[in-house]
Amino acid sequence: MTEDADADAETAADLAERVREGDLRLYELEEHADAATAAAARRELLAAETAADLDAIGSYTFDAADAEANIENMVGAAQVPMGVVGPVPVDGEAASGDEYLPLATTEGALVASVNRGCAAIRAGGGATARVLKNAMTRAPVFRVRDVGEASEVASWVRANVPALREAAEATTSHGELRDVTPYVVGDNVFLRFAYDTKDAMGMNMATIATEEACDVVEAETPASLVALSGNLCSDKKPAAVNSVEGRGRTVAADVVIPADTVESVLKTTPAAIAEANTRKNLVGSAKAGSLGFNAHAANTVAAAFLATGQDAAQVVEGSNAITTADVREVETEDGTQEALYASITLASLEVGTVGGGTKLPTQAEALDVLGVRGGGDPAGSNADALAEVIATGALAGELSLLGALASSHLASAHEELGR
Repeated sequence: MTEDADADAETAADLAERVREGDLRLYELEEHADAATAAAARRELLAAETAADLDAIGSYTFDAADAEANIENMVGAAQVPMGVVGPVPVDGEAASGDEYLPLATTEGALVASVNRGCAAIRAGGGATARVLKNAMTRAPVFRVRDVGEASEVASWVRANVPALREAAEATTSHGELRDVTPYVVGDNVFLRFAYDTKDAMGMNMATIATEEACDVVEAETPASLVALSGNLCSDKKPAAVNSVEGRGRTVAADVVIPADTVESVLKTTPAAIAEANTRKNLVGSAKAGSLGFNAHAANTVAAAFLATGQDAAQVVEGSNAITTADVREVETEDGTQEALYASITLASLEVGTVGGGTKLPTQAEALDVLGVRGGGDPAGSNADALAEVIATGALAGELSLLGALASSHLASAHEELGR
């Protein structure tokens, strides 16, 4: 038997022992066995060294090899309970009709709360949702001699966006460079590249395309690239630039709900919800110096991200949202009636329906529930639809929590559900 055949015959126990002896490192196991055996070997090693029972972690439905693009040193899978909210009527440019939104979370009462908000939206006739802007960003930082040279580089960039676009778009068959904005800080020049990445979340696409464009900047100007990401992007960090300029999809959803519906579903009044929103979400957030002026948008965004295979770390930007609420007069069959107007605007919701975790079976099935798995026709429409439904779900979550706060039912709701 050849050495390669011996390696192929090695069991998980054999591989675990070789790691213990220092003959192999954890990340080298896939070179000596298939992905499932390598994962089993790591579980065996961990179980022996930590006394942990890893049976649940080792029980998963997908082929371990299919996750190689998503994980290193795989040991198994984390299983998060998944629920669903809806149906909720969404009048969007990409999403249209009654939608269900899968949510994966370990926070009890969250799905029930968002579902109550969906009921209020449904009883009010549905929500309107729109993607207002689409631009995934990457912002490299360059070194220059002084501010004079910085000004020269910034001027050259403004005048030569077509040349940068040609270089960047040569790396992708889908992405489109929309704009490049220079920012100067002393002897630093930041260039914020903004891309339409269609149905992909697009972070990798933007990074690869920007690297190619940076070569042109270095060749044509005195600037020297220091880092491909200069944090003005800004990725996976709270940042005012994303609140103002947006990143990924800037998406908004709103609804008008008659007072009798507010009272029957949310157990309060439009005026009480509007006051709670102003004092909590606007004044309270401002006093706290918050970048998000909302009740708990991150809850719905995070649960939707986990369910549909999005980059969970980008919940930081995805919850960068402002919720508004006020009292309006609306015309009904019975005459003029008081109603609640409520909206949420998420400045930087970074979502995709192709690539990354969207290819894993559980997440792909969740995207199928929404009817947005894979590339859309036209390109970008599936990711737009996903953004519109998530925004509507986040609005539902805001309505429910504001209603609970306004009616003093928050603690009792959690107590009743045993959470």
